[in-house]
Parts: sequence; C-alpha cells; structure tokens
Amino acid sequence: MHTQDDLYPSRLGGREQIIPRQDPVVYGGEPSESGASLEREQLDHYEKNGYLVLPGYMPEMVEPLLAEIEQLRGKLRGCEELVCEPESDELRTIFNPCGFSGHIERFFRHPKILPLVRQLLGSDVYLMQSRVNNKPAFTGRSFAWHSDFETWHVEDGMPRMRALTAWIMLSENHQHNGPLYVIPGSHKLYVSCCGRTVEDNYKSSLRRQVLGVPRPETMREVLRDREVHAITGVPGTLVIHECNLLHGSPDNISNDPRKVLMCVYNSVENKPVAPFGGLKPRPGFLSSRDYSPASLAAA
Repeated sequence: MHTQDDLYPSRLGGREQIIPRQDPVVYGGEPSESGASLEREQLDHYEKNGYLVLPGYMPEMVEPLLAEIEQLRGKLRGCEELVCEPESDELRTIFNPCGFSGHIERFFRHPKILPLVRQLLGSDVYLMQSRVNNKPAFTGRSFAWHSDFETWHVEDGMPRMRALTAWIMLSENHQHNGPLYVIPGSHKLYVSCCGRTVEDNYKSSLRRQVLGVPRPETMREVLRDREVHAITGVPGTLVIHECNLLHGSPDNISNDPRKVLMCVYNSVENKPVAPFGGLKPRPGFLSSRDYSPASLAAA
C-alpha cells in the first residue's frame, strides 16, 4: 500500500474520469538574476495554454547537437536506451543523451534555457529525463494522446505537477512530418485512465503506448471546447510544455525527417516517491534518481 495520498489516481481498472488539476501551473514568475527570463505575457500564455514556443531561439546550437547525436547512435547501438519504431528497426528514440554526452548535458543547463525553467517551476530543478525523438521520412509513426505526468506519476512516483519539458527543433517541424500536436488548456484537467499497469510496461510502451492513453469518448469531452494545435517551426526553435499537457503526434507522411532533442526538468521539491501504480520504478534512464540541482553552464 502506498504511504502517500494519491491526488491523481489512474489505471485503477475499467473506470476512466476527468479530474480537475490541484496544482499551480506557474510556481515562480520573478525573472532570474542571471541568464534569460520570461516576460509577463509569456508567463500568462504558459499558464493559460500549457506551452510556449520561442521561434528560432538557438539556431547556432543545431549543427553541433546533430553531430553529437550522430556519434551517440553508434556508441549506444544495442543498448536499451535506443528504441526503434513499432514496425521497423528504424530509430524512434534515444533516451538519456545527457548521460552519455557532456555537450548535450551542458546544453540543457544553458543560460538561455535553465533560468526559464527555474522561473516557471519556482525552484531549483534537476534533469529527470532526456531524449532524442526521431521521426524518419514516410515511416515515422504516431504517438497517441497522453499526459506525461500520468505516466511519471503512475510508473515513476512523481507526486505533483511541478515539472516541464524543454525541447529544441533540430530539423524543420511542419504540418506534414509528424509535428507535436497539443490541446491548449488541457493541462488544467487530469485524465484518470482505465486499465492497470503491468510489470516492465516501458519495454513495450516506448515503442507504442497503450496504457495511459485516454479513450475516444474522454477525448471528445476534452475537445468539446478546445482545439488541437500543431507546434511547427524552424530548426533552433525552443519549446517548453507543461508536464500534464495532453499531446501526441501523427505519422510522418512527408519526405522530411523530424528530429527534436528534449529534457524533462523536475523541481527538487517534487522528488519521486514509490510509484503510485504499485510496481517497481522504471530504470534510471527514464527517471533519474540523481536529484542534484542543475547549475548554469558557461555560456
């Protein structure tokens, strides 16, 4: 039995319901003393919609990051951190690039990124998870609608909604190559999904997620007064999305591969406890147990 009250129960069997969010969206708001900061209009947009897009924010970082990722592909061949497409051996995701590349790890502590994260979460943060999402031309497959927090809560033990994902576009993200779709405002709802988590669910869910995916009738309710928005942009665009924002992506039906580099930041005041699904935690490359506060890297 779990020793902590579960404010966001999910995967308890056959029942599915929508629960109101019980946590703030923006925890801070004061600009950082060092590095970049968000304006009030940007903070308000994030609070209302659950995401921010900063077009062409860091274009100079694209080529060095792509070169670093290409080296990782060879270094990690055959490792659990490399996940393939559900119907082929083409690369879908590289997990934990921060753990294998000092260059990538420093990028996510950059003075143009880390202060924004601290501002939104109102505390020091640690790098909980990092990954490269890759969608090959024509064969890159979809990601179903889901909330990251639902998985992190049930399978990793994240207690509250005080985390976010920051990511940079390493190729153009356009309407036809499987961009991220989000539902603005959906972060203020929590979908308690049906089903029950099985042991080592991550081994199949990383290729095709089934548990933690809301049913069509639930999504119809969510979309009753909300719209789907595609996040598109040029290489170097930085996106920040809130941990409970419902998002997904379609197949890549174009001749243009899509590649993004992502990092999950969790507040040091929101450290995971025992997973609320009652099973053992997922491996460290999916949810780090190194809670050391991230420090600013040299610009």
